[in-house]
Amino acid sequence: MARAFAGCVVALLVLTGSASAQWITIRLPRTPRTADGKPNMTAPAPRTPDGKPDMSGIWTRVEATKKDNETDNFNLLDWMPAGAQIRMRPEAAAVYQHRRDVLFGGGRPSEQCLPHSIPDAMLPPVNFKIVQNPDLTLILYEEFNHFRQVHTDGRMLPVDPQPAWLGYSIGKWDRNVFVVETVGFNDRSWLDDTGHPHSEAMKTTERFTRIDFGHMDMQVTIDDPQTYLEPFTATVHFTLQPDTELLEGICDNEKDSDHIVGK
Repeated sequence: MARAFAGCVVALLVLTGSASAQWITIRLPRTPRTADGKPNMTAPAPRTPDGKPDMSGIWTRVEATKKDNETDNFNLLDWMPAGAQIRMRPEAAAVYQHRRDVLFGGGRPSEQCLPHSIPDAMLPPVNFKIVQNPDLTLILYEEFNHFRQVHTDGRMLPVDPQPAWLGYSIGKWDRNVFVVETVGFNDRSWLDDTGHPHSEAMKTTERFTRIDFGHMDMQVTIDDPQTYLEPFTATVHFTLQPDTELLEGICDNEKDSDHIVGK
């Protein structure tokens, strides 16, 4: 019963922004269309003037094909191959077990209007928007109105940054794949809904591939030797949300966390 109640509250917190996002419908002129006027989701991926794939658009992740846990909480293992493992150091495993099995996912930062961070910000079923420019790519999250800056102006990763929720990101192109490296995290965020932890030493590498107009993959590798025995990788699929726009999703006057089971 406790597990089910926690799942319901979490779902409510996560889905509040997503359900309202679809009431705006606009016919965008750059959307390719089929003969009946509907968005052509399998049309070729758009490209920028310099020939690179244009990742711009509003995206939502696709439901995972498998489920690693009994609750409604999503787990990075859901987007990893069958039989894959996330091998943690003993102290990290104890933190994770407490968050997953004792708190049932309760106590996550987002309950207090704090950011999801990486890769967790892209795992809830809510929209985010990529705005791609030559020297800077922006990722705008509808939930809580958070944003990321991915610098593509040739700068290097910072050496000793002030720890941040979303870290510091630089991007480069590997042929048609947009590669984003991020460091400088604080250690307060969770990697997923079940509570995989990380340290300030974590580095993430995301590889974004736009398959066609309506589909994109992100392969994210977590490298955190203070928390995990080896790096691990998950692959998340996204679909474009055409002919719509982001809405403001503010976490304001939050009351639900007082009622979370396991708090």
